[in-house]
Amino acid sequence: MVTFSVRVHVYPFLFDYNVGIAWLGANICEVPNDFISSSGESGDIGDISLVLTDFTMTKIDIWVYNLQEVEYASEAVKRGTCAVGVKGADCVVLGCEKRTTLKLQDPRITPLKICKVDNHVLLTFAGLNADARILIDKARVEAQSHRLNLEDAVLLEYLTKYVAGVQQKYTQSGGVRPFGIATMIAGFDLNDTTPRLYQTEPSGVYNSWKAHAIGRSSKTVKEFLEKNFAEGADEKSTVKLTVKSLLEVVQTGAKNIEISVLKPNNNLTVDEISQYVAEIEAEKQAEAEKKKKKE
Repeated sequence: MVTFSVRVHVYPFLFDYNVGIAWLGANICEVPNDFISSSGESGDIGDISLVLTDFTMTKIDIWVYNLQEVEYASEAVKRGTCAVGVKGADCVVLGCEKRTTLKLQDPRITPLKICKVDNHVLLTFAGLNADARILIDKARVEAQSHRLNLEDAVLLEYLTKYVAGVQQKYTQSGGVRPFGIATMIAGFDLNDTTPRLYQTEPSGVYNSWKAHAIGRSSKTVKEFLEKNFAEGADEKSTVKLTVKSLLEVVQTGAKNIEISVLKPNNNLTVDEISQYVAEIEAEKQAEAEKKKKKE
């Protein structure tokens, strides 16, 4: 009987503790010096599997495979400013929290959190602004290339797959790190009145949503959306729901909120957002007064 000292690298879901040897996906790191294959050279895993039928492992180290860089990128998303997307009957509303502009900062060159990718597509994000700038530029070039080559506007799902594909590629390529952002892509396909809302993650996973939130305190916002979202809402109700959900985590009012309504593309001014905020605050006061009367 030949005794080995081996190290086995195996994914957790491939390893069965009831089996003596987890052979699938194994890497033999240490083999006996006197082991020679039939070809006269030191044997590799293929030689061992063919030549040796009876051996004992004396040391097995199981390494749990974990993409820590993707986890770090996801943590950057959690620390980014909150962004919300809500679909209505004939519109999509994107809203996000804006950071306060510093007193000496020039507001004209402050980057927007809701960016135009094509005439019918908007994108918002949570995470690292510098990473977002690069990824948005890639998405814009792809949308322009699609128009030039096919003479047609890019489909929302196609563009989402492209963005998610770029993010996934950066999780497995050498010399790069994953993008530290999550995105929400919203818009309308050509000759289609159905609103679209997609979300991508740093790992390259993408999903379609009726309403969703990403970024800091997104769990609180998503719980609020789950309780208050109604399908087929009109434009005003959809905008109100978006603003209300942001006010759950944004305490500074309309000045630090950015809203875009897609029909297919319509940005709200600060004054218009202020009107919605004032209406919502009045409704909250009325509800509080009703509760006091009941008590």
